[in-house]
Amino acid sequence: MMRSLWTAASGMTAQQTNVDLIANNLANVNTAGFKKERMEFKSLLYQTMTRATVDPTTGFVGPSNLQVGLGVRPIATTRIFEMGNLERTDNNLDFAINGPAFFAIQRNADTVAFTRDGNFRLSVGDDGLMLVTAEGFPILGIDDEPIVIPFDINVATMSVQDDGVLLFTTPEGEIEDLGFQLAMAQFPNVQGLEAVGSNLFLATAASGEPMLESDGETTTLSVILQGFIEMSNVQLAEEMVRLIIAQRAYEINSRAIQASDEMLQQANNLRR
Repeated sequence: MMRSLWTAASGMTAQQTNVDLIANNLANVNTAGFKKERMEFKSLLYQTMTRATVDPTTGFVGPSNLQVGLGVRPIATTRIFEMGNLERTDNNLDFAINGPAFFAIQRNADTVAFTRDGNFRLSVGDDGLMLVTAEGFPILGIDDEPIVIPFDINVATMSVQDDGVLLFTTPEGEIEDLGFQLAMAQFPNVQGLEAVGSNLFLATAASGEPMLESDGETTTLSVILQGFIEMSNVQLAEEMVRLIIAQRAYEINSRAIQASDEMLQQANNLRR
C-alpha cells in the first residue's frame, strides 16, 4: 500500500479537526468573554530508508538521510486570551475586566470556576439578592462566599470601584461600602485552564492555583469597568482566511489520495 494514501488521509483528518475549531470560533463571535482558539499540529513518525553514514569503501560521509514522513496530527489547541472589545451597556450589573484577571464563580458545592463574562444578574434568596451569572451560578467575593445584597439596599444605586469593592448610595445621598469585594484571580499559566462550557474555565495542575489580586499575589492589577461587557475576541476576517486555508489544504490532501489511487490502478493494469 502506498504511504501517500495514509499520509494524505491524516492530513484530511487534521484539517477536519481544524475546521471544527474554526467553526466553534465563528459560532461564538457574539459570546461575551469568549476567547478564540488556534490549532497546533505535529508531524508523525518518519521512516528512515537510508541513513547518512560513512561509506566503508571510500570513507566519504553521506550528505543526508533518506526519510519519508508519515503524516500529521493535531497536538494541541492554543487559546488566545487577548482582551476583546468592550461594549457599553449602561447596566450597573454588567462588569468588564480590563486586565488579565477572571471572576470567580461557584459552579457547584465543591467546584470554583472562572470566567471573563461579567454579564451578571440578581437571584432572590432567603437573605437577600444574590449576584449570579446568566445561568444562575453565584459570584464569589474575596472571602470565597457568594455575594448577597440585603433587600433594603437599592440595587440601582450600586457601583463598583476599580478593585472590585461594591458600593451603594443611601437615600441621604451618601456613598457607603456594601461589605463585598469581587474576587479577581490570575493564573501562572492561563493556557493550562480547562474550558468546561458556559464561558467557564477550571483551574488545573497545568494552569497553577488561582492568585487573588486582593491578596497582593500578582504584579499586575486589573480594573473593573461597570456598565460594560467584554465581547468575544474572534475576528471574522481572520477566521474566514483560516477557514479558506484549511479548506484548500483538505482539498489538496484529497487530490493526493486520488493521485495515489490512480497510480495503483495503473500498476494493477500492467500487462506483460
